Amino acid sequence: MVTRHRPLRRIHSYRLVTNFLKATTCKLWFTLKIDAIHVVHHFDFSQPPSWHASRSSPLRTHPRSFADTVACDLWIFAYASLIWRPEFEVKEQHLTKVQGWHRALKMWSRLNRGTPECPGLVFALLSGGSCQGMVFRTPASDVKQTIEKLWVREMPNRVYTPRWLQCPTPQGTVNALAFTLPRSSPSFTGDLSPSQYRHIFQHAKGRYGTTLDYAQETLNSLKHHGIQDKALAALLEHAKD
Repeated sequence: MVTRHRPLRRIHSYRLVTNFLKATTCKLWFTLKIDAIHVVHHFDFSQPPSWHASRSSPLRTHPRSFADTVACDLWIFAYASLIWRPEFEVKEQHLTKVQGWHRALKMWSRLNRGTPECPGLVFALLSGGSCQGMVFRTPASDVKQTIEKLWVREMPNRVYTPRWLQCPTPQGTVNALAFTLPRSSPSFTGDLSPSQYRHIFQHAKGRYGTTLDYAQETLNSLKHHGIQDKALAALLEHAKD
């Protein structure tokens, strides 16, 4: 039976994050304080969830405080900078390949790798094709801190759509958290010309550095893990023109 993975959906008010698939193990409860509002979230990481999150949900901004009990580890799918700069404890890692998604340098970055005046680019996971990357396991004791760090880093502008994707490993398939981008998003660049990439590689710089360094470091890291990305290699040739 094929499991349909649904993206996070938005509700336009502060509400409980509910309706997770009911499994018998691996449950995480924590409390988030949002100004004067306390929201209790129930996660079940053992199955891909149906996750209802508000437009201003702390899981799309910054989880400020937690009171949690963790009973399972968390798997995270890394396809770009998370491979070479995960910033969380990794207890186990495997090469993996997800189906139905591909890596693409087609997401505007006006903070991390660019500015509003000179937008840069970051990688996104777009629907279609397949994507080789790494899947990391972080221990249950660190899930709270890991989620905090991931949302500060990956979701400052609430652009990505977090999803659960199936990642094959030598021990079997695991459900891993991944950050995807719909083509309907204003942050999706569409097709860029070689001259546009060249300009961005030459000028775009944000709080974490340049778009060029980011793309080159990703390519180097992929090669280090034995992953060939010919499209990215070809794209970086524009920086040499």
